[in-house]
Amino acid sequence: MFEKESRVAEHQTGRNSGVLHSGIYYKPGSLKAVNCRAGKKTMEAFCAAEGIAHEICGKVIVAVTDADLPALHRIHERGQANGIDCQLIDKTRLAELEPYAAGVKAIHVPETGIVNYREVCERLAEKVRERGGEVVFNSKVTAVHTRTDGITVVSTHGETTAKQLVNCAGLHSDRVAKLTGQNPGAQIVPFRGEYFALKPHAWKLCKNLIYPTPDPQFPFLGVHFTRMTDGSIECGPNAVLAFGREAYSFLQVNPRDLIETLTYRGFLRMAGKHWRMGFGEMRRSLSKAAFVRALQRLVPAIQAGDLEPAPAGIRAQAVAPDGALVDDFLIQESDRVVNVCNAPSPAATASLQIGETVVDRLAPRFS
Repeated sequence: MFEKESRVAEHQTGRNSGVLHSGIYYKPGSLKAVNCRAGKKTMEAFCAAEGIAHEICGKVIVAVTDADLPALHRIHERGQANGIDCQLIDKTRLAELEPYAAGVKAIHVPETGIVNYREVCERLAEKVRERGGEVVFNSKVTAVHTRTDGITVVSTHGETTAKQLVNCAGLHSDRVAKLTGQNPGAQIVPFRGEYFALKPHAWKLCKNLIYPTPDPQFPFLGVHFTRMTDGSIECGPNAVLAFGREAYSFLQVNPRDLIETLTYRGFLRMAGKHWRMGFGEMRRSLSKAAFVRALQRLVPAIQAGDLEPAPAGIRAQAVAPDGALVDDFLIQESDRVVNVCNAPSPAATASLQIGETVVDRLAPRFS
């Protein structure tokens, strides 16, 4: 296994919210929905067997005003279609679950959980080594050569030849897919998720997970509150265009990545359609007061003094040439390669199931 960084989970997986998603948001029958449901059960079993801290704590999805109710009811219907334990609850029950949350109605999802995905990745790397495999760090893939009898990967570590190659390069999945000779049909556009954390004195404001009713036009779930496995509370994310695929602050810029994004017609079409939302996200990025106001819609008692900066993450969002956000998992195959070209949230929750799907596709090639 080749890893560009000096350890596992340096980017998306190690910087996500740590939520074990139930699958309530996803279109019934989609790869997201199917893999999330199966993957969550597999992940829970893996964590229990390996002694990795996790907890099924539940979450609430809140309709802050009556205008949110139609979307809330659609989410509830999807949840039921996906076989999820979820209940519509009133303000009284919401206050029992999350005393500081504001809303006219909510969905309670008892089976949602939390886990530390960096620990999961570290244990998976150990298991690879235990079974005779090798995890080669500081190995950036620079070329791929396919032959009739195998495939050669050229990296900063050297050359390696194998029978099959699996590309799970996340933020760089489209670039690696192109190295293998495949056109992923979409380009990764990086969106930085910016977070704050509640200071310990304010942890009481959130018992578990508090989410808003999301805008169905976008794959982002809006700023929310997430209790982590260590008891701390993260708030966010704000989603803004990152000026590089690994640009975790506003001041970081990767010229190649930025030019690639700004000249991609899919991004330009997406930006032309959704510029108002993008402007709002950017305003919250530059103004802590604006970020606090967004949080206060869910928890009015929040004050600016309750928050401190937390590490940012970057979402690898595949965008089609027509500007559409690729919302489902996208896996492409050729004779020697399986490219996981798009694996947005709930990819971490579904990761073991995605791995099983990849293995199932590879198995006939070794028979």
